[in-house]
Amino acid sequence: MLESASREAATADARAIVDGVPADVLPHAHHETRARRFLDAIAAGRRTRGAALLGVVNITPDSFSDGGRYLDRDRAIAHARELVAAGASLVDVGAESTKPGAAPVPESEQLRRALPVVEALAPEMAITIDTTSGVVARACLEAGAVAVNDVSGGVDVCLAQAAAELNAGYILSHARRGQSTMAGFGAWPEDAYREVVGEVRKELRDARARLVAAGVLDEAIVLDPGLGFTKSYMQSARLLAATAKLVSDGPVLIGASRKSFLTLAARAAGPDDRLAASLSAALWARREGASIVRVHDVAATVQAFAMDQVLEEARAHA
Repeated sequence: MLESASREAATADARAIVDGVPADVLPHAHHETRARRFLDAIAAGRRTRGAALLGVVNITPDSFSDGGRYLDRDRAIAHARELVAAGASLVDVGAESTKPGAAPVPESEQLRRALPVVEALAPEMAITIDTTSGVVARACLEAGAVAVNDVSGGVDVCLAQAAAELNAGYILSHARRGQSTMAGFGAWPEDAYREVVGEVRKELRDARARLVAAGVLDEAIVLDPGLGFTKSYMQSARLLAATAKLVSDGPVLIGASRKSFLTLAARAAGPDDRLAASLSAALWARREGASIVRVHDVAATVQAFAMDQVLEEARAHA
């Protein structure tokens, strides 16, 4: 009975935020749920910049763009604080690389890397935990993270159970297989999808239905087309181009920052040299209605968004 009442209160709270109704007008809303903090952070980012920015903190030795830079606990914490100071509404903490061919990291090692960082940062900011492990997700949510960032497409039912039981948000990313099965960046057959946008939308809708059936708050689920995850370069580009269609299915996160498909424009550029292409992708996502844009370079993205807003206002008075 108490669990059901808590779930109903969290649902009411989430709906209030989504609909723009102040949560404090709802007498039975539970104001401290993780879903509430997740949705509130997104809403604040959208009000300020048009899309909330999710800054990236990879506590890994082998992530594709910044592996090893923030493996040290104190450096990871300092970097997260820098991202928030620069304008991030949320921070995504991950302890396992998801680049193609990366070996799975044992849960114990993920927890050793991520848990102290989440514990230190959760009182200060909205943290999402980037993991495909239900064990890691539960521990980090209990430590104060507000949402799970699941790049597996909902493979581990324990992820959904943890999010449901702890009233947390859920970022549901599309992928047909684990990244360890990909031979290289963008190495996915062009004929693997007959129509990539339609198939990804359907598979995300089906996965979201499974999450809701497991008890995850529908209002607190954000859909991510999974750019680069079991996609060729052009398949990722088509999905980014179709952001407006994706948004018609629910709140959307776009994560294009520094990814290899950006070499369609930035030929032969390494991850750190894809800033201009990353900003272009972020601006496109914002203009097309994405709720969250996941980025490494928060300060540059804030500046790009601000200039875009200046031009929008200027055009209205031109």
